[in-house]
Amino acid sequence: MSTNTADIGLIGLAVMGQNLALNIADHGYTIAVFNRTLEKTRAFIAECKNNEPSHERVVGFEDLASFVLSIKRPRKIVLLVKAGSSTDVTINALVPFLEEGDIIIDGGNSQWTDTIRREKELRAKDLEFIGSGVSGGETGARFGPSLMPGGTRKAWASLEPIWRDIAAKVDPKTGNPLEGATPGNPIVGGFSCTAYIGPDGAGHYVKMVHNGIEYIDMQLICEAYWLMKNLLGMRADEIGKVFEEWNKGELSSYLIEITGDILQQKDPAGDGFLVDKVLDAAGQKGTGQWTAANALELGAPANASASAVFARALSSVKEERVEASKILQGPTIKLETDRKKIIEAIKSALYCSKICAYAQGFQLIDTAQVAYSWKLNFGEIAQIWRGGCIIRAHFLQKITDAYALKSWLKNLMLDPYFTNALKEGQSNWREVVALAVRNGIPVQAFSAALAYYDGYRSASLPANLLQAQRDFFGAHTYERTDQPRGKFFHVDWPAVQREQFEV
Repeated sequence: MSTNTADIGLIGLAVMGQNLALNIADHGYTIAVFNRTLEKTRAFIAECKNNEPSHERVVGFEDLASFVLSIKRPRKIVLLVKAGSSTDVTINALVPFLEEGDIIIDGGNSQWTDTIRREKELRAKDLEFIGSGVSGGETGARFGPSLMPGGTRKAWASLEPIWRDIAAKVDPKTGNPLEGATPGNPIVGGFSCTAYIGPDGAGHYVKMVHNGIEYIDMQLICEAYWLMKNLLGMRADEIGKVFEEWNKGELSSYLIEITGDILQQKDPAGDGFLVDKVLDAAGQKGTGQWTAANALELGAPANASASAVFARALSSVKEERVEASKILQGPTIKLETDRKKIIEAIKSALYCSKICAYAQGFQLIDTAQVAYSWKLNFGEIAQIWRGGCIIRAHFLQKITDAYALKSWLKNLMLDPYFTNALKEGQSNWREVVALAVRNGIPVQAFSAALAYYDGYRSASLPANLLQAQRDFFGAHTYERTDQPRGKFFHVDWPAVQREQFEV
């Protein structure tokens, strides 16, 4: 291959890298690929030659110098390598071969603070750096992911045509994902699920919050399943059919859809259903933890998202829980007889909790944009989550509409649609949480979301006592309800007590 003929380059040929490369080739671009393990590059190129004609546009290289020289300037090079030190090692190896204005695009699950650092370091070398969230798993990478790029607008202008072409597509009127892409036949037209997010680490930050919402969304669905199983004694396939039905309405989403399929999957190794044989010890890769930790750092009230992280952590101590179950006592679960009523109540609880989860996610992003000096478009973020990504859902169109109506909206729960949905569903929501508590069934996410809702709608909270306690033992001061905000007071509490006793 001659120099300066590839439209874009890609380093990292694990599953995601291979699928994204094929997606790019399907859209008519010539893509140069490189992998540290040469055998992987050779195997991938051989596979490409035996498949679709468009895959001939994938060209492999066995050394970085030739790889870089093959790409048109300004060079655009996507990294899909393991986040962390591996990304830094790859960047450091690549930089000596680059020229002013070339662009490195990190498509891994990098921490946004690393992206801020890398962008600053590369800018000092006259190189551009884009940190782009890529969501949708291997299928999304192959046929259309949700893409969340952060960097300079100049770099984005160069990358934008390719990113818009390869992103997932949705119907611009309904917001429904456009499906049916096959190898060599990508979807053309529709709204592309990508947009410029903001400077430096903004793209990776939004991807992190996406993953935090994904954690809570999954946990809520699991709790809904667990309640039907334990309160109603339903089989896995029966619960799966309920999720199938829910997927036809306001709960319609990728996660609800796959849950219906998972629950009806028979065990290929024996009788019954596969889900009943899967060990109840969940793993996690870290982005949910980053979301919870950053919410704590910024003081944003993301308790529901944090509860999902803690629920996974609790599930992982399986052996301890087995031993504890022999010692710690709880109530005997009482089966409910009105299946239709309870299922409807669980549906309401799931939808209301989901609203709170997204409200917390966007509230966290709002807090972060102030802390990191970004200016983000929340409606646009909701739009690019409508297709390709794991949390894609019909529900996101309502969020897009909410921010289109009021771009300055402080909390999604204050939008009329969501306010009304919470009003209509909260009676069932409360009943479900109460039922779970009475029967000793853990619903960390449902109850955390409800606590957030009740806390946010409360004009007064017991934090007045808490602040008084802080002033008592640490002289941290307090504000008064009968004085303007921002005016602080302190009392010598022991002295006040002495005076009162003397009287």
